[in-house]
Amino acid sequence: MSKNIIIINGPNLNLLGEREKTHYGTDTLDGVRKKCIDYAKKKGINLDFVQSNVEGEIVNTIQSSKKSFQGIIINAAGYTHTSVSILDALIAVKIPTIELHISNIYAREDFRHKSLISKAAKGIICGFGTDGYLMAIDAMIKILKNEN
Repeated sequence: MSKNIIIINGPNLNLLGEREKTHYGTDTLDGVRKKCIDYAKKKGINLDFVQSNVEGEIVNTIQSSKKSFQGIIINAAGYTHTSVSILDALIAVKIPTIELHISNIYAREDFRHKSLISKAAKGIICGFGTDGYLMAIDAMIKILKNEN
């Protein structure tokens, strides 16, 4: 039986490839999405890939993921540091979650060093650029195998 994973992307990630290339590289979000979907398919995983700039939409996506997904990978972007609502939704759905960041949040501004959503995560991947998405898929596959 194939597993279903959702990758949720937060605010401003739709601007990948355009913004702060020293932190985020030149890959576009659409390119990352295609790379992730192809990679997951080769691993026998069904993958959904979404992005929203709206906190409430992200919360709704997390809540509705309970019905269809066995794993969540989330790059909450700026909401990582501010959103108790996203944390609460991740805790409430009780789905294994991996927190993901393209840049190393601990090598950046002090306010980025605190993640409110980490409490809901099995693990955190940060600082590996967009390759971190593929690393997160591999890590989630291992988590799901161990939880069966």
